[in-house]
Amino acid sequence: MNEQLIKEITKMVVEKLQMNDVQEQQNINLYPDDPRGSLTEASISTEPVGEVKFYPSHETTRNLENVNLQMKNEQASKEEDKEKYFTELRKKTPARIAVGRAGTRPKTNTWLQFRFDHAAAVDAVYGEVPKEILERLNFFQVNTRVLDKEEYIRRPDLGRRLSDDSKRVILDKCKHSPKVQIVASNGLSAKALEENLEDVYLSLEQSLKNLNIEMGTTFYVDKGRVALMDEIGELLQPDIVIILIGERPGLVSAESLSAYICYKPRIGTIEADRMVISNIHKGGIPSVEAGAYLGTLIQKILKYEASGVSLVRKEE
Repeated sequence: MNEQLIKEITKMVVEKLQMNDVQEQQNINLYPDDPRGSLTEASISTEPVGEVKFYPSHETTRNLENVNLQMKNEQASKEEDKEKYFTELRKKTPARIAVGRAGTRPKTNTWLQFRFDHAAAVDAVYGEVPKEILERLNFFQVNTRVLDKEEYIRRPDLGRRLSDDSKRVILDKCKHSPKVQIVASNGLSAKALEENLEDVYLSLEQSLKNLNIEMGTTFYVDKGRVALMDEIGELLQPDIVIILIGERPGLVSAESLSAYICYKPRIGTIEADRMVISNIHKGGIPSVEAGAYLGTLIQKILKYEASGVSLVRKEE
């Protein structure tokens, strides 16, 4: 190609590009030519804003000490009020309330008391009712189908049935068809009978005599359950069976006795027809008072010929 021609073409291209650049620059207008609005010049204040106060360093320290002392007094007051509150609660219940802890563990006294109560509960379950008490009350002893304590705990159904020998003994020694048949059993706490049986029974016996209510022949069943009263009802045909039985021990009391009552219990009796007076021990219902109350309750059951929910409905 001709060099001269190349120069002319190049010159034309360059001029063309320059013209486009100028045109594009002319089309871009970032700022208006005439500013709009009013512009005012702000003055910078030479004076400090707000009130600044300076205090001697010893007064500041004293104020901080006063504040800390006041906070400690308030905290101590709150702790004292809290302790008073817990003290009042502890007077109303033997439950373990706010016993505290040392780190992540209970305090030594709390832990020792827990171990003591747990040991008492185990002793109550595996213990035996002293024979002297049964002899003083003139109770004879029969047994359920349970062989030992381990089986008694695992097989409640066996504790609800008398052994064959025991049935024969009961039929031979007991009065048939009395108004009230009283039975005692260690249940899950022999300690409950040891502590309460004598007073409850003697008080109940006296109460029934005063009310002129006939009693059957009372006996003791080793390792019995509450529903045992159904089979006794079948055997002796009393109007009322009442069983005085040791309750499952807890960590507050291992000597709680209960009295279950049922009007004409028979095999298949539903639980709603039973009544119970529970918590008979020195920290609950006093034994003598419980025995006297049971007499008046039996009188009411005989009057309405019903117990449990049926008695409540008849009283309404």
